[in-house]
Amino acid sequence: MKYVDGFVLVVPKKKLKAYQKMARLGAKVWMDLGAVAYQECVGEDMAVPFGLPFPELTKSQSNEVVIFSWIAYKSRAHRDRVNKLVMADKRLAKMANRKMPFDPARMAYGGFKTMVRG
Repeated sequence: MKYVDGFVLVVPKKKLKAYQKMARLGAKVWMDLGAVAYQECVGEDMAVPFGLPFPELTKSQSNEVVIFSWIAYKSRAHRDRVNKLVMADKRLAKMANRKMPFDPARMAYGGFKTMVRG
């Protein structure tokens, strides 16, 4: 895994099951089309004693949860090829016409080159 797309977003608790359903489809599509790994994680221990807690960073409310997600690739070029296929995939096209279970304007996203790997 030399390249990772990372995401942080906020989902209303009442829409978490709908988000999970959407994420399962996303995982299937990305993995079918070549991603090395796909993870969707829901915040559980957010009262950390150091740093900036994710709820503070995202300005999430008590009725919301923080989602941290990542998709791994062999390289940035591999990521670009996979994402091009994903964007053309008919399974996700159906989802594009639906209302998302989260506010995309509150989602942070970026591509990351791997610096250290354990």
